[in-house]
Amino acid sequence: MDTGTTAFMLCCIIGLTLMIPGLALFYGGMVSVKSSTNMMMMTFGAAALVGVLWVLFGFSMAFGTSHGGFVGSFTEFAGMKDLLESQTTIAGLQVSLFALFQALFAAITVALISGAAADRMKFSAWMVFAGLWAVLVYFPVAHWVFAFNGVVTPDAVGGWIANNLKAIDFAGGTAVHINAGAAALAVAIVLGKSASWGTLRKPHNVPLTLLGAGLLWAGWYAFNGGSALAAGNSAAIVMVTTFVATCAATLAWLAVEKLKDGHVTGVGAAAGAITGLVAITPACGAVTPVGAIILGVIAGAICPFAVGLKSKFGYDDSLDVVGVHGVGGTWGALATGLFATKAVNDGGGDGLFYGNPGQLWIQFVAVAATYVLAIVATIIILKVVDALCGLRVSAEDEVAGLDLSQHSETAYSAGGGYGEFAASAGGLGETTRAAEGKPRVAH
Repeated sequence: MDTGTTAFMLCCIIGLTLMIPGLALFYGGMVSVKSSTNMMMMTFGAAALVGVLWVLFGFSMAFGTSHGGFVGSFTEFAGMKDLLESQTTIAGLQVSLFALFQALFAAITVALISGAAADRMKFSAWMVFAGLWAVLVYFPVAHWVFAFNGVVTPDAVGGWIANNLKAIDFAGGTAVHINAGAAALAVAIVLGKSASWGTLRKPHNVPLTLLGAGLLWAGWYAFNGGSALAAGNSAAIVMVTTFVATCAATLAWLAVEKLKDGHVTGVGAAAGAITGLVAITPACGAVTPVGAIILGVIAGAICPFAVGLKSKFGYDDSLDVVGVHGVGGTWGALATGLFATKAVNDGGGDGLFYGNPGQLWIQFVAVAATYVLAIVATIIILKVVDALCGLRVSAEDEVAGLDLSQHSETAYSAGGGYGEFAASAGGLGETTRAAEGKPRVAH
């Protein structure tokens, strides 16, 4: 076990963990004041549930010996047995630490989907969905993308995208962002439109959203850089490309806003930054800094228009998971097939612009396969959950806000509780729920 690698990965795990409150703040600031606590709870609830499932059998499904390249053994590492011994290492890293690093990928991916369910999904239904989706979609796709032959044990056979297809995905553009974006599209369609669809839906707290985006940006260095699994040249390159792609995408998004609307916004800056981070994720260890800038600029230019498609096609992707993570992740994965170069990573491959047009086709196949599984499986899971407990809150609770109906609390004291400040206005002039006879639950 290498102590330097271990220390580096411990720092990356802390950075990744900060992405959980980062995502909660990012999403929580963008919704109505009446549902902001619920939005943040969806992130925390998903992270907690997926973390437990990962230890019980998720890590085994993702990194156990493969069944045909599609999913790992359900029982091989169940409960992370035999992985706590110090001699069990991956490139000098204790395997249990690698498992924790990957657990956070799983937790964040599931939490991302919640942005498409804002303001209208029961919290209980969300938790059931989150668990089923992690098991039936994320764990298998993580196996496809991350499980290389012998990654945990010398004789372990890995997933088909990593080993057979040989797509380039350094830090999970397909397994995380395309996967979540495709699932979000299915969620938005199956759930249907919220009561506020068609009205101007203003974020209740832009500073919270910017703070959340900043925490995500910081954590993304751990997300991408930690995927190098060592504090070396590869991690350094990854952090540079992650930084410049994010800067370029932010500038491009703001430029589009200025040209379209005549002004730039804080939400646009936050969305642009996340778009750049999403797009560079698969390519971060395979492109030059200049390639990363080009990739980021294009991502920041196309994703604002992709976000606008929800109005044209009539699906309520409340927090733009499809437009940012789905479209941004798709562009990033395909762009990897354009800009990848062995000059950055001699263990990787060249893209179209470096003499290997076949890599672009490989990237397309990986993207298409992820979309098909994620959309089809998500629709089936949602139908099952709807039959079990119902997906949507009542129309009354939706109008009043999910903080009260689902959690018996509000985000801010001025927003009221059961019988507290009932006539007060929430953020941006939104009226809170009228007083009710039931007492407020103590917290």
